[in-house]
Order: sequence, then C-alpha cells, then structure tokens
Amino acid sequence: MNFDLRASNARKSRCLYELNRAIKNITAEDLVDEHKEGLLRLRGKLERNEAALLAHLSAVSEVANLMKNAIQHAEADGTYSAGEFGWAKS
Repeated sequence: MNFDLRASNARKSRCLYELNRAIKNITAEDLVDEHKEGLLRLRGKLERNEAALLAHLSAVSEVANLMKNAIQHAEADGTYSAGEFGWAKS
C-alpha cells in the first residue's frame, strides 16, 4: 500500500486547526440544525479512527510483550551462567 502517513497527519492537523478556528465563536444552537448531519458523520469517523488506533496500540503492546518474554526466556536458558564456563566449574 502506498500511503503517505506524514502528509495524512499534516492534513489532519491542518483540518483540526481550521475546525477549531471555525467553531470558536459558534454556539450549540447554531450547529444543531445546519451542521448536525456533518457533525454526526465526523463523530462516526472519529470513533472508527479511535477504534483503529486502539487496535494498533493493542497489537504493538502484544508484540512488545512477546519480544520481552522471548528475551527473558533466552537470557534464562543457562547459556551465560557461570557454571557453563570451564574456569568456573569445580
């Protein structure tokens, strides 16, 4: 997949900045009728984006735990214990 993450993040940041500036002086009554559908659509997209981010963070955490456990297992296999070296054996 050819996806430019940096450009996507820049667009998101710019859109959020513009959205914040646009709604700065608008009251809830102004938004209800005219923009309700758009705001509901935006809310749905943000919820799906949040779910995707949480899934990715969970996957990263799972991989990190697997790697941590593999490293701990490799270190605990006795390979580097003092008894395995000839000079340390009695």
